[in-house]
Amino acid sequence: MSELILFNKPYGVLSQFTDDSNRQTLADFITQKGFYPAGRLDKDSEGLLLLTNNGKLQQKISDPKFKHWKSYWVQVEKIPTEKDLDKLRHGIELKDGKTKPAKVKIITPPNVWQRDPPIRVRPSVPDCWLNIQICEGKNRQVRRMTAAMGFPTLRLIRHQVWQWQLKDLAQGESILI
Repeated sequence: MSELILFNKPYGVLSQFTDDSNRQTLADFITQKGFYPAGRLDKDSEGLLLLTNNGKLQQKISDPKFKHWKSYWVQVEKIPTEKDLDKLRHGIELKDGKTKPAKVKIITPPNVWQRDPPIRVRPSVPDCWLNIQICEGKNRQVRRMTAAMGFPTLRLIRHQVWQWQLKDLAQGESILI
């Protein structure tokens, strides 16, 4: 029987179960056996990570050919204009090729947990939150996209993958569905 775990991955946790350098991994949070991540979320990012015990479902969730949208709350340095955001909406050139068009808008800061450690704050540089949706998954793509348009990412929280949402799942908690 296929089962799915929704996990709110904290900052600094690796999206794998083992690590030779003794860093925090999924094994520190997920006790169910036979589950594997469906996609990845880099250690500097937080939020929704899906794990499943079904290889076909894992591939359907994580393979970019299925074009499932993933949504991120992204805190960036400075305040982008609509012209800046249009670069993401039309695809932005990265070293490994042009991205597919993203959906992006400025949002009010989401009601989320405090990050440990906190982000670097520069009082002289304003910041804002974006909601960015992408349907591909290049390595550290969202961070590279915001940096390429001149707005470095300060904090990145994935809040939705395909039909599954983070909702009120607390940091470090998981739910089996």
